[in-house]
Amino acid sequence: MSKTNRGRFFEDYRLGEVIRHAVPRTLSGGERALYHALYPARHALCSSDAFALSVGLPAAPFDDFAVFHTVFGKTVPDISLNAVANLGYAEGRWLAPVWPGDTLQSESEVIGLKQNSNGKSGVVWVRTTGRNADGKPVLEYVRWVMVRKGDAEAEAPAPVIPELAPSVPADALIVPEGLHFNGYDFGLAGEPHRARDYAVGEVIDHVDGVTIEEAEHMLATRLWQNTAKVHFDATQREDGKRLIYGGHIISLARALSFNGLANAQMIVGLNGGAHANPCFAGDTVRAWSEVLDIAETAAPGVAAMRLRLVATKGSAGELKGSDGRYAPDVLLDLDYWALMPE
Repeated sequence: MSKTNRGRFFEDYRLGEVIRHAVPRTLSGGERALYHALYPARHALCSSDAFALSVGLPAAPFDDFAVFHTVFGKTVPDISLNAVANLGYAEGRWLAPVWPGDTLQSESEVIGLKQNSNGKSGVVWVRTTGRNADGKPVLEYVRWVMVRKGDAEAEAPAPVIPELAPSVPADALIVPEGLHFNGYDFGLAGEPHRARDYAVGEVIDHVDGVTIEEAEHMLATRLWQNTAKVHFDATQREDGKRLIYGGHIISLARALSFNGLANAQMIVGLNGGAHANPCFAGDTVRAWSEVLDIAETAAPGVAAMRLRLVATKGSAGELKGSDGRYAPDVLLDLDYWALMPE
């Protein structure tokens, strides 16, 4: 009997099944340094203990997408090892900050299944929760992924497509305990812009671009212990290319967004997201954002801004064609809530 794991295929999932993922991961300053080197992330709150103390937190928390990638990476061997593509996200909330020394683990519940018409694959929806060593939830989100069938003749389950909220309501966002932006130092943060300086519908071109390298994206994917075959094994695709991990594009776009959104300090909600087109080594990625909403929070001086973050190989503002399909240069369309001074 084989002791190795071939990963789950579409026919291996059962509606309502709860999967507890291996292996717990303790995060340290090393992960933070690598994260900042890879992208590079430089929002002040996650970069400086002194800045974090000045706004009511005990130390600089981990970057929110570093937490997301860690929790996500735990799920890959059970959810997307045999994936064709990761399709989207919804109902995401960051529930508590994560600090150096915290240990994270993940579990997922299967909430939807639908076989594709070709009979060779299907879509699996899961709700994933990341917890710290005390069992306290730090992150929750829904994602759906297209997974190959291991046996094309396997019987298809009855299709169940979950009803998902179009967005996380502003009053459901969790602001970390003690956080305030009274006396916020805009000089140290890098830009003077408050939430009230932005307008709904405003488009921000983040200007800079980064060309993706093979070694860089594979290092990033290994950092989060993501083992999906399409990111490493060139024989998994007919074109012989390794697919760039979508989380790498997310963090790259978030880092690029500093230029224009330096004060969008913490991400607290993930309303939706789509990896619109594949990305490969050699592609040059740029980013732009659209302001979708601005809301108050109960925390002193803290506003929540809803943003669309787009990673693209093309121009700012270009998203979809007249047919409603994503433009071919668009790589990522991410809808999220961030906290910033009001």
